[in-house]
Amino acid sequence: MNQAFRQSHAPFLAVLNDDTTAHPGWLEALLAAIDPRPDVGMCAAQVRLAGTASLDSAGMLLCLDGSSKQRGHGQPAECYPRQEEALLPSGSAALYRREMLEEIGLFDETFFLYCEDTDLGLRARWAGWECIYVPGAIVEHRYSHSSGKASALKAYYVERNRLFVIFKSFPLVDLLWVPFYAMSRYFWHFIYALGGRGKAAEFGREGGSFVRLPWYVVRGHIELLERFPAIWRQRRAMKRRLTAKQFRRLIRRYSISPRQVASL
Repeated sequence: MNQAFRQSHAPFLAVLNDDTTAHPGWLEALLAAIDPRPDVGMCAAQVRLAGTASLDSAGMLLCLDGSSKQRGHGQPAECYPRQEEALLPSGSAALYRREMLEEIGLFDETFFLYCEDTDLGLRARWAGWECIYVPGAIVEHRYSHSSGKASALKAYYVERNRLFVIFKSFPLVDLLWVPFYAMSRYFWHFIYALGGRGKAAEFGREGGSFVRLPWYVVRGHIELLERFPAIWRQRRAMKRRLTAKQFRRLIRRYSISPRQVASL
């Protein structure tokens, strides 16, 4: 996606995962929403779980430990019928304004896999850009088709990259609360796993070893320490039009609890 952007001159960048199928008119709907709103830098499509009328995402939500989850995941699509503000789009199907990307930068390639859309969206929100959810832009998504819904690969990169997200984007005071939210999420993963529910239980059903899950957490923190100087330089270089108070109010408006994260 970064390569395509650098090789083009178009005023917008539309992104689709390779495991998505767009309905006719999806791009026109996104353009109709963003074009008359110069303050809007990104649009979220109505992403459905492939072959169903249920949502994969109607934009994204953020847990205060840095974990991001799809808004409306698993709910009927009609639960989110209106075009409205969202925190940020899922990178599985989104539209971004060139002017915004030229100002804040492209997808951070150090993320490699997962959460790079969250990082980009939060950088955009810090810079004062808005996001709109567009229900008329329908895309079907074969959820986690490439790496598995609860694979070891996904477990590691999601855990590592949520650490990258918080140290790049969270206000300094909020960093103090991150370990408490993270421990709450780990607790609920454990409780739900005992009952055969949630992402941790799904990880076990797909052949993952619960014993290795703590290692992914430790490994993610080790890599954070190795990359910390570069991440801190990125943080200091970010464009900021919002105050820390305004940004905190924004992410809390679109927050999801640790228990909800563990249950999905």
